[in-house]
Amino acid sequence: MALFNLAIDSKLRACDLTRLKVEDVAAGGEVKTRGIIVQKKTGRPVQFEIVEQTRNAVLNLMRRENLRSGDYLFPSRLAKSPHLSTRQYARIVQGWVASIGLNPATYGTHSLRRTKAALIYRKTGNLRAVQLLLGHTKLESTVRYLSVEVDDAIAISEGVDL
Repeated sequence: MALFNLAIDSKLRACDLTRLKVEDVAAGGEVKTRGIIVQKKTGRPVQFEIVEQTRNAVLNLMRRENLRSGDYLFPSRLAKSPHLSTRQYARIVQGWVASIGLNPATYGTHSLRRTKAALIYRKTGNLRAVQLLLGHTKLESTVRYLSVEVDDAIAISEGVDL
């Protein structure tokens, strides 16, 4: 549950999500309301919120697994790997998708990254906010990422009165 919730909340790429350490999301035995990491792909910092439901799930995980500050939040069960691999994460997501009757070939780890970002954009129309949340350096990347169409832009424009 913590993995799924944090994937949705954080909007992190699989490579960053699987490498999270306890200290990235918790301090003093309490889960933070915000986390910050340096993205592997871009080398740039990105912040993310951690909502109450996710904080509870992460806290339960930390207690159940007796995780400490320097530990990986999602440790691997394999001795050769300190944290969950992106491949294993993808398999877990495929299992989740199949368990709710969807086609695993259609949805994957990136679907989780995109979910909240797309909802935020749909609700607010604020591309810049979504750009910051995803850690994109170029607004054009965010536009492509969300598949923003001219119709979307016109609908937002129509909602603004001068």
